[in-house]
Amino acid sequence: MTLAASAPLVPLTRPARLRAGARVAVVSPSGPVPVDRLEPGLDVLRGWGLDPVTMPHVLDVHPELDHLGGTDGARARDLQDAWCDPSVDAVICARGGYGAHRMVDLLDWAAMRAAGPKVFVGYSDITVLHEAFALRAGLATLHGPMAGTETFLKDPRTQESLRATLFEPWTVRTLGLDGAAAIVPGRARGITYGGCVSLLAADLGTPHARRSARGGLLVIEDTTEDPYGIDRILTQLLRAGALDGVAGVACGSWTGCGPYAKVRAVLADRLGGLGVPVVEELGFGHGSTGLTIPLGVPAVLDAPADGGPATLTVEVPALV
Repeated sequence: MTLAASAPLVPLTRPARLRAGARVAVVSPSGPVPVDRLEPGLDVLRGWGLDPVTMPHVLDVHPELDHLGGTDGARARDLQDAWCDPSVDAVICARGGYGAHRMVDLLDWAAMRAAGPKVFVGYSDITVLHEAFALRAGLATLHGPMAGTETFLKDPRTQESLRATLFEPWTVRTLGLDGAAAIVPGRARGITYGGCVSLLAADLGTPHARRSARGGLLVIEDTTEDPYGIDRILTQLLRAGALDGVAGVACGSWTGCGPYAKVRAVLADRLGGLGVPVVEELGFGHGSTGLTIPLGVPAVLDAPADGGPATLTVEVPALV
């Protein structure tokens, strides 16, 4: 069976919105998080009326591989324990980095499914877990800022986007910055999915990789990938058939990826042949502002041909 022949994407099960006093577990599934960033991030969550708790290994560093936040088993245990704890309403990642690919198969996905939907927030390396929650548990998640990252601590718009999504999701249905515009104009409807594009490419060929993009609105961004690296990643996705049937593509930030004119040329060259709307600079990911993007929900991507601002509008609130 080819990827294009696979079933189209369908809306995923959304978790409940948060209310004052909700208990939020903070985990580090990937790289180590600096304590001087984590504590201020927890203070932001407390300021919203939440009750953040850190899991036992959130500040761990692997004894031999210091690019990892503790051992694979410890990172997986923290996430699973948090998810399966009935007193926890949401799980927010402390940071990305690298390591989610190493621990995702250590999670008991049957137990995670049985624990039901909860809010899950992260981006970057956490893309691996967004895909796993979608494909192995059928759950919608939030591609959004993490508690121990600089953008979350310093950018008010990033904070407000997440806060409003968590507490008042019906108020943030249309997403995008003023500079968002069409690379390929058009309008498309589909189910949102995606994240850090290099992580999506790294998932290809693994046992639980996504089998279809049909009917999907792909959201992608990345950091510190040279333009030729982005070209290689997109070419890999195209050659593998992983973009067959995609309804549209929304691009976020490309911080540290070289001159944006060169990045844009790659995006236009590699994505323009899909024959679907493509939007640039929607304002999510590793940039100075990281809007919260719901994944697994029906949405409309609008890329005006007249140069007007492009938008992504979710058809239902991110949380119920």
